[in-house]
Amino acid sequence: MESRKDRHQTPGRSKTAQPKPPKSKKRRPWLWVLFSVVLLMAGIVAYFIVDNYNALNGLEKDPDKSIFNQFENNTQLEAPPEWEGTERVNILFMGGDGRGKKTSHEPARSDSMMIVSIDPVTKKAHLFSLLRDTWVQIPGHGHGRANEAIVYGGYKLSMQMMSELTGLEIQYYVYTEFEGFKSLVDAIGGINIDVEKDMKYTDNADGNRYDINLKKGYQELNGDQALQYVRFRHDATSDFTRTERQRKFLSAVADKMKNLGNITQLSTIIRKVSPFIETNLSADDMRRLGYLGFGLQNAGTAQLPPSKLLADERVNGASVLAITDEDKLREYVQETLAEDKNAPSPSPSPGENSGSPVNAESP
Repeated sequence: MESRKDRHQTPGRSKTAQPKPPKSKKRRPWLWVLFSVVLLMAGIVAYFIVDNYNALNGLEKDPDKSIFNQFENNTQLEAPPEWEGTERVNILFMGGDGRGKKTSHEPARSDSMMIVSIDPVTKKAHLFSLLRDTWVQIPGHGHGRANEAIVYGGYKLSMQMMSELTGLEIQYYVYTEFEGFKSLVDAIGGINIDVEKDMKYTDNADGNRYDINLKKGYQELNGDQALQYVRFRHDATSDFTRTERQRKFLSAVADKMKNLGNITQLSTIIRKVSPFIETNLSADDMRRLGYLGFGLQNAGTAQLPPSKLLADERVNGASVLAITDEDKLREYVQETLAEDKNAPSPSPSPGENSGSPVNAESP
């Protein structure tokens, strides 16, 4: 039987693309699952402190305690491929809005989906984010919005869907909801950030628990306020402006994590947020990823699908984001992985500087 890995091999294409000069256009990822990315960073470092192993073991839930338990015996779902430690490792981060769920023992739609892709040889990491209204093929369920896969088949179906869409083998996942994000920000003592304008929105769902009401200016945000900041999207460009805001917030959180002072706080952070986490990352997996964590470089980020491959369509009266060419989307992923935003720009050839008095033309 053909494996998922076999299906993604492209004849004639070498496994390592040739590096290209970094593009000047900034790509802004969805950062709704921001806390999950930081949690992974914290987990990798925490493995090397005294009580790391017990803290990390708490992240992987027993099947009977997992919100994905209902899907565990579905033989039609593909198990995630195993990571052997030498090939590229890909981790899918999903963030859900749990409001409106019938029970607490089921996942919410994954309104944010991000893939962290790490090359263990070069120690370069790339971050991909999928727009939540992207219209995709969901294995076994026809077409639908990408964020619906998780409610049809749990994390396994989401991983399979994202793997087939991007051409990447996805070995691991991390899932959380609103409360997990808030717990992380509170656990690290809040975040100082410059709120660029007044933000106000009344959200009648869930008894106005998640209303947004922030004032312009530099201030410290607690978990609840931080959630308001990264959720706000009532701008002219909606989600696209929100991703700029989330990128700014990610940088602030990364700086805060670096300056925690006592590294032993990291295991405490993990224990505080672990009740809100679902993942298939074991403590041993964290240990192996930990060897990659030191010296890891962020080589670039990209939005999926890119604007050039997007088309607005209506399905049953609803607006969705269609992909104009899925093959080109997978090519785009490989091109992005071949890029490195940290690579130096090529030096100009002699005589290229048109501003030089020697080469300037007379009027």
